[in-house]
Amino acid sequence: MGGLLSFLYNWGTKAPAILSPKDALEKILQQLDCHFTWVLLKEDIDPDELEERILEQIELLHSKSKAQNYHLLAYVKYLNGKKEEALENLQKAEEAVKIEYPGDTEKQSLVTWGNYAWLYYHMDKLTEAQVYIDKIERLCKQHGSALPYKMKLPQIFCEKGWALLKFGGKYYEKAKESFAKALEEEPDNPEFNAGYSVTVYRLEDYYGRKSAAEGSSLEPLRRAVQLNPEDPFVMSLLAIKLQETNKIHEGEKYIEKALAKYPGIPYVLRYAAKFYRKKGDVQIALKYLTEALRLTPNSSFLHHQIGICYRTQYFGMKKKMVKNRILTNVKEMIRALGLCIFHFEKVVKHKPKFVYAYVDLANMYIEQAQLRRAEAMFQKVLAMSNLTCVEKQQLHFNYGRFQEFHKKSESEAMKHYLEGLKIEHKSFERNKCKRHLNKLIDKRIKKGLGDAQCLGSLGFIAQLYGQKQLAVQCYERALKWDPQNEEYLSALLKIRLSLQS
Repeated sequence: MGGLLSFLYNWGTKAPAILSPKDALEKILQQLDCHFTWVLLKEDIDPDELEERILEQIELLHSKSKAQNYHLLAYVKYLNGKKEEALENLQKAEEAVKIEYPGDTEKQSLVTWGNYAWLYYHMDKLTEAQVYIDKIERLCKQHGSALPYKMKLPQIFCEKGWALLKFGGKYYEKAKESFAKALEEEPDNPEFNAGYSVTVYRLEDYYGRKSAAEGSSLEPLRRAVQLNPEDPFVMSLLAIKLQETNKIHEGEKYIEKALAKYPGIPYVLRYAAKFYRKKGDVQIALKYLTEALRLTPNSSFLHHQIGICYRTQYFGMKKKMVKNRILTNVKEMIRALGLCIFHFEKVVKHKPKFVYAYVDLANMYIEQAQLRRAEAMFQKVLAMSNLTCVEKQQLHFNYGRFQEFHKKSESEAMKHYLEGLKIEHKSFERNKCKRHLNKLIDKRIKKGLGDAQCLGSLGFIAQLYGQKQLAVQCYERALKWDPQNEEYLSALLKIRLSLQS
């Protein structure tokens, strides 16, 4: 069994401990470069939803990445407990590699072979797993790799980057690192530039830095389009980024070009819709989204975007009504609100880990005066584990507003604004938590309702901005109201120790 025998003993100064063949095999498998070693966790995705998205890309995107998509689909099938289907997709990946890389098939098969080895291992087919390990070992030796079971190939860094992107926001930083490593080797490679630019854009979107000049995705997207002017996906993202940086006319040219060249691709239609919605042309946006939804009827992204369009219409009509103090277009308002809720409900049903959709739906239930339903949506998200910092901040801010303005519980509102502020991550949502918390504290103090909670919150804010003496005063006053509060006592002790050092 090739290299397996060398792992059957743990050598050292003491007597060797015998490993089982399966344990020894796993030690080798951990050294492979493939989806099974890239720490892509099932808990961060909805496997069924991701399966569907990958299949849509294989069918609808005419790109040179079918092998990559089949690799990822095989891995997601495995996560979903469908090992035989995973094997079928690896076989499809094997055929795709031969077509996509006819002159370099073996090197480009390393990820395929690694996935095969892991999958056979999990199917308890150790002999078959060893066959692929031996193939990898032979190829690495043949090309003089410093590692017995791994080769540092830019294409593998690139594939890892795309896989990480598919697993959501938590993985974006690692995806950026992978694409950057690929670019170190081949700085002019169109695919690597596309991956890097898309990741930088996603990071901006994820952290709410869409218009930031520093680290902007604008130049990487421009470069990616220059290197491959036939990539409709990157071209559409460049258009959105140009719009976000007030280069609207230039952005519209790229959107029109993408639509003219690739009229039937959902990914182009959905970004065109996003562009026109932000421009204020909601009807045009709905036209493109409806067309894209016809092609991919289960797309959570499309349902969410359609919901946002109807939400925009609803609030636009509501604003006019409040401004003019006339009850006009009530039927249209009710219709827009109902359609918005319908599409947001579709999203949370089909993509149960889409935190923002739950929050959006809760806020629209509030507009319908369905406070129990809104509470249920917020509670579902509050019960979720593994939320990102930004997701937590957005949740606490929105739930705080719900408590303050609809449940009339200022105490609960303050608690959630403070929770959002305590999360040490710079974001738009955190700033909103701070602003609303300050307003609420001022309001309560002016009404003579200042208490331990107000003073403790002021102490935390002062501490946050390095105003240690003020923080000490606030916490001391808070403790007069609530002498046994461990949080205030701990914070006060920590500040006093820092002042002495």
